[in-house]
Amino acid sequence: MKEIIPTATKLPAASCPQRDRLHRRRGSRLTQARRYSARNTPTQAWKWKNTAVSLTHSLITGSWSLYCFYEHPKLAEDLINTYTSSSHMLISFSVGYFIHDFLDMALCHRKRSSYELMVHHVCVICCFGLAVWGAMFVGYAVVALFVEVNSVFLHIRQIYIITGASKEEPRYRLNSMLNIGTFVVFRIAVLGWMTRWIVIHKDDLSLPVYTLGSVGLAMIMLMNIVLFFRICIVDFTKKKHKESNKFSAQMKKLKNNEDVGGEGSVVSKTSPTPSLLPNSTNLHIN
Repeated sequence: MKEIIPTATKLPAASCPQRDRLHRRRGSRLTQARRYSARNTPTQAWKWKNTAVSLTHSLITGSWSLYCFYEHPKLAEDLINTYTSSSHMLISFSVGYFIHDFLDMALCHRKRSSYELMVHHVCVICCFGLAVWGAMFVGYAVVALFVEVNSVFLHIRQIYIITGASKEEPRYRLNSMLNIGTFVVFRIAVLGWMTRWIVIHKDDLSLPVYTLGSVGLAMIMLMNIVLFFRICIVDFTKKKHKESNKFSAQMKKLKNNEDVGGEGSVVSKTSPTPSLLPNSTNLHIN
């Protein structure tokens, strides 16, 4: 018997336009994916890497700080003299991260927003460095790391912004609510309690330590209040959403006009309108 080999099926001529439309649709999807990629520009790629490292640090230190008080409850009774090896390792790990992040911003991203974070990092490195070097105020430093619980949602929010996620998406809205809730509990409330503690225990601290702690807390508290209002304005103000939606609609309309103009059939076949002006009159209309 002869082996029957099926011949290739030829597509009819009518399927060619359908195939072209399919290719254009796939191309537009790839273009959209590249537009929403986190590595379109070198700055965007740096932000993605930096935010990913910061998110990893927040996940580790946020859960680790809570575990330190669960493992050793007496740490909360004496925040000055109580010492545990786990807490000391946690603070040392955080100091290393803040030094790395400071150098990363100083070398790769010298902008106004980076300068604000660099000042924050200097305050934290000085305060935590005292706890690491002198093995004192370990419990107080661990309490300060409670803010990293909120930093998890802050960094997730930043990742959404980098990748072009819409503020109307359910995942973004959910993260915004969790971000605000944890911001109030783990930042404002914790920093307020730390300020109250350092005022009450003023007599138990030396003047340099009290000055360093007071100045550092004041600067960090001010930065967090400003950050809180910025987030509320951007994520929960309808005016911002309306402006964003209006801008998106304008960009979509512009893209549709470019698509129509790029085909050539609409623009080239349009009949020229008769001029009511003399031939010597030239008008340049933008």
